[in-house]
Amino acid sequence: MALAYGPGTGRPRRAPRLPARLGVPLTARTWREFGHLVLGLPLSLAYFALTVTALAVGTGLVVTFVGIPVLALALAMCRGIGAVERARARALLDVRVGAPEPVGAEPGTGLTGAMWAVLKSGASWRHVLYALLHMPWAVCAFSLAVTFWSLAWGLVTYPLWQWTLPVGVGVHGIQVYGDGVRAYVLDSPGELAVTSLAGLVLLFPAAWLVRGLASVDRAMVRGLLGPSRLANRVVELESDRGVVVDTAAADLRRIERDLHDGAQARLVALAMDLGLAREKAAEDPDAAARMVQEAHDEVKLALRELRDLARGIHPAILTDRGLDAALSSVASRCAVPVTVSVDLPSRPAAAIEGIAYFTVSELLQNVSKHARARHATVNVWRTGDRLLIQVTDDGHGGADPAHGTGLAGLAERLDAVDGVLAVRSPGGGPTTVTAELPWRA
Repeated sequence: MALAYGPGTGRPRRAPRLPARLGVPLTARTWREFGHLVLGLPLSLAYFALTVTALAVGTGLVVTFVGIPVLALALAMCRGIGAVERARARALLDVRVGAPEPVGAEPGTGLTGAMWAVLKSGASWRHVLYALLHMPWAVCAFSLAVTFWSLAWGLVTYPLWQWTLPVGVGVHGIQVYGDGVRAYVLDSPGELAVTSLAGLVLLFPAAWLVRGLASVDRAMVRGLLGPSRLANRVVELESDRGVVVDTAAADLRRIERDLHDGAQARLVALAMDLGLAREKAAEDPDAAARMVQEAHDEVKLALRELRDLARGIHPAILTDRGLDAALSSVASRCAVPVTVSVDLPSRPAAAIEGIAYFTVSELLQNVSKHARARHATVNVWRTGDRLLIQVTDDGHGGADPAHGTGLAGLAERLDAVDGVLAVRSPGGGPTTVTAELPWRA
């Protein structure tokens, strides 16, 4: 089943005056990227010279132990170069790369500990690699970008500056051919138009060449000057752990509140009613019987509340019969008719199955409360190593995770297990919410 992930409702964007491809040479982005490539050559030459000099001096002096601090200073200098390059990429390439992980010196080790931490840091050596590799690439990128970009714009604007090139008496322009007897100069109106047209044709591949060269710079900045994948994963897991802890604490508070305000209060009232019935049993058996009957009704209500509470913690039908039966049970309690389709070759892990159940349950609650829909569908299937859940309704639409806590909280809970939530809900409907979960058997 094909999915169409699209943006939610928002302010309509103004239609561009020129088609996107035709306007590439004139966009600010292309000119910023060209400026980045031009500025990259002198900076990379300076980086390369400083890095090679510092590494050579430090390596040569290692036998005297003076080289170790020099190498540490060289690596620290390269980290400073990385900070400059990240700022330059942010300003000219519109790429935002976070700072790498800190060197992590042990507390109390002083200057020696900081020096060894810099030397052992993989991020520091990635910065050295960037300073060494970027110089030859910058020479190549500068040569290609300046040559083709300048040639294209020079030909396009040739009619404006051709008169500044005196070739002979009364002749101005570029001399294409000359043998001492005859000379062919681009100076007639027709030749000026053809030259300008040729520059215009060359301008578009030159612009895309600039963008392609700049994309290589983006890749180098992201790959060598940012946090490592391991560091990013650690940060992501720490954030996910915080979400899981907060969600568990909120669930415990909800269970405690439901017990205190619901079943516990009913059981306290039930105990009081049974005590009064026992006192009246001898003097007024009929009143005692009525009180016992009322207490019996209260027991039924308390049992129903406890069953609902247990279903909210983990439904027994999910454990016993699987996701298909459990989702059908949830759909039967929805305020609108729901069609459920579950196509799974086997049962996923219990944790993933539980998250899928509560995801559908919360989405159907949103349909019942907010969508004003007449019908909803739930589809669950497996694609590769992902479990996909799609809930669609024909309501009025307009659902946006950015303007509510329900969908935003659900997205956070899915993200905690490497899941994804995508919402497509244009004004007027329909609304399609797709959740992806990792398949774990």
